[in-house]
Amino acid sequence: MSKLLLKNIGMLATPLGSGAKRGEEQGKIQILKDAWVLVEDGIIAQVGTGAAPAVEGAEVVDAGGNLVTPGLVDAHTHLIFGGWRQNELGLKLHGATYLEIQNQGGGIQSTTNATREATEEELTQKAAKALDEMMSLGTTTCEAKSGYGLATDQELKLLQVIKNLNDRHVMDIVPTFMGAHLVPAEYKNDREAYIRLVCDEMIPEVAKQGIAQFNDVFCEADTYTAEESQRILEAGKKYGLIPKIHADEIEAIGGSVLAGEIGAISAEHLIVCPPEGIASMAKGGTIACLLPATSFNLGSVFAPARDMVNAGVAVAMASDFNPGSCPCLNLQFVINLGCLKYKLTPEEVLTAVTLNAAAAIKLADKVGSVEPGKQGDLVIWDAPDLDYICYRVGSNLVKTVIKKGAVV
Repeated sequence: MSKLLLKNIGMLATPLGSGAKRGEEQGKIQILKDAWVLVEDGIIAQVGTGAAPAVEGAEVVDAGGNLVTPGLVDAHTHLIFGGWRQNELGLKLHGATYLEIQNQGGGIQSTTNATREATEEELTQKAAKALDEMMSLGTTTCEAKSGYGLATDQELKLLQVIKNLNDRHVMDIVPTFMGAHLVPAEYKNDREAYIRLVCDEMIPEVAKQGIAQFNDVFCEADTYTAEESQRILEAGKKYGLIPKIHADEIEAIGGSVLAGEIGAISAEHLIVCPPEGIASMAKGGTIACLLPATSFNLGSVFAPARDMVNAGVAVAMASDFNPGSCPCLNLQFVINLGCLKYKLTPEEVLTAVTLNAAAAIKLADKVGSVEPGKQGDLVIWDAPDLDYICYRVGSNLVKTVIKKGAVV
């Protein structure tokens, strides 16, 4: 049996439980001073305070009186892609909008072209490098979407890359199918044919191969209408794929309302989410997965996070790492923005990037908190307390990452 004893923790800050926290509960976390954690065979066995016990055969890690939290969970990434889109920065600075760039052949279509040309091994190596960087910044579990293939063989290729990475990398990676990321250029004059392809060919094949757990759709002006999104998500549900939805990123066209009505596990972006969308998500139990680094990068407004918390919607936060609207994979920056722009408290923010994020990818029973029975995913910070990591901006404050009871 492998054992790791983490001792001399100045402050242990963690949410508790195996489900998403809503309303006032989102800000209620456990703070333990002078704490220790024992991990056995990758699973947390004991958490205590005071003098750490002597544990025969255990690797002992001294936290040095620093802050310890659960490993961070990134519940929304577009990890697998070819190329980059740094050329779009200049276009944006000259006034081009996201949708204008997309409609001129840039945006998602540009990345799709580069991704289709890349081999599985090229995509794997590129994503593995990103995963290493994410882990160095404190992320220990992430979601990864397909969506830059936009053809059956290509989407399956991307999901296979995700599976291979999950098998080979220390990071836990949860796969999401997103064939409905865009209507590709070759179907520009026959979008109905592409929607049929997603519903009648891609989804059944993804389900047959068992290489995705979720089905996501980009419900947005010039992409998929709310009605089309519902059709695609309902098709996925028939094959056991849990619905997620990109909603209200640029225009509120009904995506957040649909999320609650259809029982989506999460609605993502929600930058311009209207009150009726918040009410629908609260009623439907949908987790709001907010992406503040995208608002920052696009120069747009920030999602109404406080309204969501007050309405009883569980709020998670994620990076939205992708080559276009958010080339950022740093959840520490997301933490900063959660406090500075969403006006969430440090306690609410911690829950958003740990337990609630885990719940958004159906892993809240395994990760997202530091308590017996959970996976031994922990971060030792070069910080005395939780406020400090929310307050400091622009520095990597991670001292040590522990994944499944092993120092990374």
